[in-house]
Amino acid sequence: MSFNITFIKGDGIGPEISDLTIKLLNSTGLNFNFEFVDAGLSALEKYKTTIPDSTLHSIDKNKIAIKGPLTTPVGEGFKSVNVTLRKEFKLYANIRPIKSIKGVNSLYQDLDIVFFRENLEEFYAGIEHYIDDSRSAGVTVGIITQSASEKIAKAAFEFALKNNRKKVTVVHKANILKCTNGVFLNAGRRIKEQYPQIQWDEKIVDNFSMQLVMNPYQFDVVYTTNLFGDILTDLASGLIGGLGFAPSVNMGENHAIFEPVHGSAPDIAGKNLANPTSMFLSAALMLEYLEQTTTANNIRTAISNVIQENKFVTKDINPNNYVTSDIFTNRVIEEYQKISS
Repeated sequence: MSFNITFIKGDGIGPEISDLTIKLLNSTGLNFNFEFVDAGLSALEKYKTTIPDSTLHSIDKNKIAIKGPLTTPVGEGFKSVNVTLRKEFKLYANIRPIKSIKGVNSLYQDLDIVFFRENLEEFYAGIEHYIDDSRSAGVTVGIITQSASEKIAKAAFEFALKNNRKKVTVVHKANILKCTNGVFLNAGRRIKEQYPQIQWDEKIVDNFSMQLVMNPYQFDVVYTTNLFGDILTDLASGLIGGLGFAPSVNMGENHAIFEPVHGSAPDIAGKNLANPTSMFLSAALMLEYLEQTTTANNIRTAISNVIQENKFVTKDINPNNYVTSDIFTNRVIEEYQKISS
């Protein structure tokens, strides 16, 4: 079987960790046809736009894409590339697994939470304007609909059911934002009636933030609004060692885009120092989506084994005894092949 994948290498460290991810994926023996396209700064230089039509066409054709971190140029007239891709392909769910890796210096071990973030509505919808010509103040409108709220709730519950998860927590601010977050919360209350076997939990966002830091083990599957999801998933990644260990997927009905959630780190670009783990784990999510679950799990186990070994890890993992990105990757591939044989 052959898999056609759109590949956006990205900016900064993106091309480096993308090439290492390709090397890892090709080592699995699966047949990938990668179609390389541009977005972000690299596209701006070539096409005078951060998202060329050729890139959109490729994603639409292949339905699956994986991408390195992108940089949205600072200044007027440039919308976030990631937000634009989500809107273009109706990628309504941003799914972020927060799972501990043994050997990583982190606040918690054995943590396993999956976040579902509504991806298209509220304050990221881009409905905003200045109130006067002098730009003394601005207005952003956050619209939350019943249909989108039910959709993200159902996605969280379906995931829980399929993966034998016990509890779904909705995070909201309906005590103050009674209309918008009220719609969001009430939609979840309706959807939960379809899943009586799964425990339902409601948390106000400020209380949830405190409890997430104090006792994250009480949470299993969590879903929330666009803005809260953006903030809380980064906070949660800090509990397991940081964004370098946090994969993600932006999921729609017909398309899926997999990506690490960290930035493009231009300060270390080209130095062979970047940790490709988040990109590798995003590739593992993609393999699961392609129903190659054994391969995905073997990659995760290989990464964990190499990090626990602590002999061939990148600088962010062990600043006193580290190797370059390519040596770390070679060791992960070696471990993967040993596990898979």
